[in-house]
Amino acid sequence: MVGDILRILFGGGGNALRETAEVFRVNADAADSRAADMQRAALDQMAAEFRVTDRGFFDRLIDGLNRVPRPAMALGTLGLMVSAMVDPLWFGERMAGLALVPEPLWWLLGAIVSFYFGARHQAKGQEFQRSLAVTLARAPTVVETVAAMRALRPTSPGAADPGADARAVLAATTPEANRALADWRGQGATM
Repeated sequence: MVGDILRILFGGGGNALRETAEVFRVNADAADSRAADMQRAALDQMAAEFRVTDRGFFDRLIDGLNRVPRPAMALGTLGLMVSAMVDPLWFGERMAGLALVPEPLWWLLGAIVSFYFGARHQAKGQEFQRSLAVTLARAPTVVETVAAMRALRPTSPGAADPGADARAVLAATTPEANRALADWRGQGATM
C-alpha cells in the first residue's frame, strides 16, 4: 500500500523523484549548463562582430588615433610637472596664458574631455580653475625663491663671500679645537 501511494505521488519511472523535486526547485546542473551556453553564445556573437579580416588603411588609422588621447594627456601632464621644476619661468608664462582663456572655452574643453573620458561634474572643472588661479598667484613667490636659491649655489660668484664682516672671516679661517681628536691623541700617547 505504501508503494502504491508513493507511485501515485511520484510516478512510476526512475526519475520521478527528481522530476517532482524540480517542480519546487530548479535543477542546478541544468541551470548552470544553460548559463554557460548563453555566455558562450554571447562571446561568439561579440567575437564575430570584431572579426573583420578585410580592414582597410582608414579603419586601422582611426583605431590608432582613438588610442592616442589618453596616453597623450597623461604624458603631457607629467611633462608639465617636469617643466615646472626645470624651468619655472617658462611654466609660469604658460600658466599665465591659461588664465587668459575665457570661461566658455574652459566649459567647451571640459565638455569635450568629459565626453571622451566619461562623465565629469561641473564642480570639478570650476574647482580646477580656482586652484589654477591660486597656483598662478603663488608664481611670483616661487620665482623669487628660485632666484634666491640660485644665488646660494657654490658656482655663483661671491656666494661664500663674508663681505666686510671681520668676525665672519676670522671664524671661517680659524680652526676650532677638536676635543675628540685631542683626547684620542692623548690616549694614543699613553698606550
